[in-house]
Amino acid sequence: MAFLSALRIAGSALTAQRLRSDVIANNVANMNTTRTAEGGPYRRQQVIFAARQERLPFRTVLIAHSMANLPGLLGVQRPGDGVQVQNLAPDGRPPKLVFEPDHPDANAEGFVAYPDIDPVTEMADMLSATRAYEANVTTLNAAKAMALKALEIGR
Repeated sequence: MAFLSALRIAGSALTAQRLRSDVIANNVANMNTTRTAEGGPYRRQQVIFAARQERLPFRTVLIAHSMANLPGLLGVQRPGDGVQVQNLAPDGRPPKLVFEPDHPDANAEGFVAYPDIDPVTEMADMLSATRAYEANVTTLNAAKAMALKALEIGR
């Protein structure tokens, strides 16, 4: 079913972009966090996406291809089955040091380690995630409209 495939792909993108938005919001919320459970300041998180690939069911392989090509096709994966979040990785940038000798987390020299989070970069990333989410909603609506039109043909 190509229609269900389009819905599954758009749905995976919606899920991935929603998580990306959540991670960006978490980065902005913690941009002044100087103390974490792991020790040290908060580390900016980044979402790593990867193409989602699902193995073709054995029955589909048999139907879609001739028996002569069967041995090479048993491990075939479809390209383009959407997107998945592969990893949430901490940013490798070192924290920025700010001279605040009265801060409770200041070191012996009076410097406090803050996360190196740029609010402008985070807002640009949030705008990008929002636009990608909107584009996938449009894709979902287009697939739904095509399915409804196809149903009207049978009347």
